[in-house]
Amino acid sequence: MRGHITRKKGSKKWYIVIDVRDENGKRHRKWISGFNTKREAEQALPRVLQEYESGLYAPVQKETVETYLHRWLEVKKPQIAYGTYRKYEWLIRKHIIPKLGRIELQKLRPMDLQKFYTLLRTGDNALSSRSTLHAHRIIHEALERAVKWGLVPRNVADAVEPPKADRYHASVWTVEQAALFIEHTRKSESRFWPVFVLAITTGMRKAEILGLQWPDVDMERGYISVQRTLDYVKKQPVVKELKTDRSRRYIALPSQAVEALRAQRTMQAQDRLLIGPGYKVSDWVFTNELGEPLSPNSVNTAWYRALQNVNVPRIRFHDLRHTHASLMLQQGVNPKIVSERLGHATVQITLDTYSHVLPGLQREAADQFGDLLKNIAARKYISSNEG
Repeated sequence: MRGHITRKKGSKKWYIVIDVRDENGKRHRKWISGFNTKREAEQALPRVLQEYESGLYAPVQKETVETYLHRWLEVKKPQIAYGTYRKYEWLIRKHIIPKLGRIELQKLRPMDLQKFYTLLRTGDNALSSRSTLHAHRIIHEALERAVKWGLVPRNVADAVEPPKADRYHASVWTVEQAALFIEHTRKSESRFWPVFVLAITTGMRKAEILGLQWPDVDMERGYISVQRTLDYVKKQPVVKELKTDRSRRYIALPSQAVEALRAQRTMQAQDRLLIGPGYKVSDWVFTNELGEPLSPNSVNTAWYRALQNVNVPRIRFHDLRHTHASLMLQQGVNPKIVSERLGHATVQITLDTYSHVLPGLQREAADQFGDLLKNIAARKYISSNEG
């Protein structure tokens, strides 16, 4: 089967022309339209010929940004975590489609995207700079796939200046505030107190804490092995193994964390005696009264309830991770060790994330170095005078 590209007289569109024969062997030409540029038609020609020969060719219908994003999201869904999918779906449904959805996919221009980002930041229901950047990344990824599928000749998002996200500076507690919270929630939130303690003393993510199983815990040596995460999807627990070696890590525990884990074991034993045969025996470290793994929503509810009863600044649960890192850096712990505890891919991520902590540490280090020089100079002065 042969084919070529051409343009009709007086038309700005390019066509693919294929030589085909009908069931009687009669030769005729099939014209396929819809290409805005010569390069676009040239790139599509081999694919169209192959599809015709295999009997799989179907004329490409005009597709809007809305219909394409729905198709793309369905393909993307099984490849990403459920929480990530929900963020993608929300941004696409609530913000991207209402403003860009009616535009034909092949007619989407860089100018459309640039205007869209401005509207997201200044229009009704304006988004944060970080969410606007997230929307750009979704669009860029979706259009990159459209290029690979042969739906568009180029990714127009490449020609747009990406929105700049303001650096997020987490609110963190002082060591006195962290200690106060631990002490005051010991009895009032006994079910969730061990979760709070582990978050403060290890810097683990919530899903990592909830994903702990008792074989991961070595209370004699004071170590935890982080191997998986646990989340809930449609009220059902979903377990995921960690993807990288840096995420899978050992974390040394302070005495407060070991104490909290021992309290958790005792509580589980009491629950099992109270519930009897209905108790669900498992290896999960953090469970509810029935032995089922704790859900993130139940932790969130307990967290904000506890904040109302303790005189400490109101911060997010995830900010306990930032609190742990900041306090360790302030105590002079090597950033590489902090990076290993947090499971960051590189120590540079740790340094970039907590750069606001470092200036104070530099000031302290400079003062200590200055005092050292003064002391040496003073000793030499005294020694020379005595001589």
